Amino acid sequence: MVSTARPTTTATVPKSLNWPRWFVAPLLALLATVLALSFGRYPLPAWETLRFLAASTGLTSMEPDRYALLHNLIVEIRLPRILAAILVGASLSVSGASYQALFRNPLVSPGLLGVLAGASAGAALGIILGGNWLLVQASAFLGGLAAVGIGVGIAHLFGGGSLVMLILGGILSGALFTSLLSVVKYLADPYNQLPAIVYWLMGSLGQVNLNDMAWAAVPMVAGIVLLCLLGRALDALAMGDDEAQALGVPVRTVRLVTIATATLVSALTVSIAGMIGWIGLIVPHIARLLVGPGNARLLPAAASLGAVFLLCADSLARNLFATELPIGIVTELLGIPVFLIVLSRVRRAWAQ
Repeated sequence: MVSTARPTTTATVPKSLNWPRWFVAPLLALLATVLALSFGRYPLPAWETLRFLAASTGLTSMEPDRYALLHNLIVEIRLPRILAAILVGASLSVSGASYQALFRNPLVSPGLLGVLAGASAGAALGIILGGNWLLVQASAFLGGLAAVGIGVGIAHLFGGGSLVMLILGGILSGALFTSLLSVVKYLADPYNQLPAIVYWLMGSLGQVNLNDMAWAAVPMVAGIVLLCLLGRALDALAMGDDEAQALGVPVRTVRLVTIATATLVSALTVSIAGMIGWIGLIVPHIARLLVGPGNARLLPAAASLGAVFLLCADSLARNLFATELPIGIVTELLGIPVFLIVLSRVRRAWAQ
């Protein structure tokens, strides 16, 4: 009797060996989340955090007094900033990866088109106009959108929206809003307002609450998902506009949607946590080393690793010293050595 079973081919072996790479980044994000919920001034064993989460979903039971204590500690105190760290890290990293794919430049970051400079100037303006938390957040968001709108407008006015003119427009817009930020800092009260502006520019998750996350989570998650869905279209754009159009990709639409979505989520990160650097530049390269250059895989991996990076930075900011450090300082201190390590691995690919 002749067997009809197909012989095992060598083509299937690499897939079976490489499939765990798809799950490394999400698993790291899940592990980092559990550990972040456990670390703090009142540390908890990781198993007790998992037990509390299981009790919250009805899978197990817990003593009422202990459950009330852990609910206050985990849900009311730690969960808002951990959710913010996950969303901000994922947003910055997926925006950076999208910009790197769109502009075909490995040194591009979310601030390329001026969104971070505009959001910073807007937040500073909100601080000197009254300092209300909601006003500062709204001003930062609108400032980021205005900066990118001016940059894109300059590009379309003088160069038809080409990639080079988009970069130049972003540089001009960023310089404009950086100058405006300097003006606002000069006009600020040096005893109250100026220290608040400086602290905001260093980044912090300490003032985030569940109400902030309630209004910001939906557009940020939607933006992250949309950018991930654009991965294949960005792969086509990497071959050139003519080749992408030949494949049926609407180049102009994809470019504008990518810029608009990345701008939206980047502006929201500044409105929530202030200026946080390096994530959008470094994390996409780490994800590229893990899953390869294809944007369909790269963008989701970058989002997960960005959440891991910022969760680790936030844990260090909360626990490294007796007083909490601004998270922007921690990401910069972590970013430099990490970037040097990544640079040694990817420099050959950049030279191609």
